[in-house]
Amino acid sequence: MKSARTALIATACAAALLLSACGEEAGGKTVRADGTLAPGSELRVGERAVVPFSDAGKSGTIAITVKSVDVGPKEDLAKFKDKGEGTLPVYVRMVIENVGGTDLADTSVSVRAVDASGKGTKVIMAGGTAACKGETAPETFTTPGATYETCDTEGVKDGNEVGGVSFGEGDGYKDDPITWKK
Repeated sequence: MKSARTALIATACAAALLLSACGEEAGGKTVRADGTLAPGSELRVGERAVVPFSDAGKSGTIAITVKSVDVGPKEDLAKFKDKGEGTLPVYVRMVIENVGGTDLADTSVSVRAVDASGKGTKVIMAGGTAACKGETAPETFTTPGATYETCDTEGVKDGNEVGGVSFGEGDGYKDDPITWKK
């Protein structure tokens, strides 16, 4: 009888562990059963987020690690002439990893700068600068573990603060993005 009770307790503990892994929450982030981060998760710059991804007619699973979020000098926006007036560039340096192993060559990942409260900065930069040229995934971005580094140029109104960046594409992220805070 005692061994049956021990076996029952062990089974119950194992089931509890499995169920907790389906929605594990730690520090503002929730990992879903498929290993991707749930919409609304919050991370710190430097942390890795595994997300479902689609671009250019291709889809798969990637990991995004935002390495840094830095405000650049206004002189970097000289090529934008009057359109860059009153704006500062925000350089988001990232490492992108192909987690699922599908062909994601020639796709690109974009994030958006957010203020300290997590709201968008309302400044969208079309194209990069000499200091931060966005790269698309290389032709070799087709296998699990393949990585590349890229830089996304965002913007902020001069005098406003940048609190981090958000990813808001696909699977509910548009309405409730993943956010990396500085």
